[in-house]
Amino acid sequence: MLTPLSTSAVPTMTRTDPPPSSLFAAGPLLLAGLIVLAALTRVLPHPPNFSPIAAIALFGGAYFAARAWAVIVPLAGLFISDLVLASVNGGLYAAWFSGIGIWVVYGCIVLTTLMGFGLRGKVSGARVLGYSVAGSVLFFVVTNFAAWLGNPMYPKNAVGLAASYAAGVPFFQWTILGTLFYAAILFGGFALLRRQLPALRAQTV
Repeated sequence: MLTPLSTSAVPTMTRTDPPPSSLFAAGPLLLAGLIVLAALTRVLPHPPNFSPIAAIALFGGAYFAARAWAVIVPLAGLFISDLVLASVNGGLYAAWFSGIGIWVVYGCIVLTTLMGFGLRGKVSGARVLGYSVAGSVLFFVVTNFAAWLGNPMYPKNAVGLAASYAAGVPFFQWTILGTLFYAAILFGGFALLRRQLPALRAQTV
């Protein structure tokens, strides 16, 4: 005699979590919010080059499960903050969007995010410290090389290149301090929140 199948024997296809590439799980939403908020602090008064730029790139690279979002969100945060700065400071800052410098800085964001992939699943205080310093060095090397190439005041020889890097040295300490400051807040704050709220682990590394 045939008996009806028990409903408990039939597998059900349910999904409570968003797909892996979604930005709309609690974890990625919080990551995006923290990155945009950190980027917007550029509007506040600060020492020259004391910036969250490298820190937000490392943070996104380290924690977004979807690597595409890890690259896109820090770029979007930086772009939003640039728009705010342009609206606050007027034409002088708005000219930034038509120059080569913006592409150099945004390129540094992408490179630093790729560097941050090395922190995925291996975040520790010592590693964040080392990567923060490395990200600051990368920014210093790339932006000052671009300044040498693009600024006619520097002769296009070894002397001019050395002069470009020498001009950037007084600002380099603030680059490192800014990166360390924001990295401590972002990495430390997210680690504490994720420990208290397990739901934040969804779609994050």
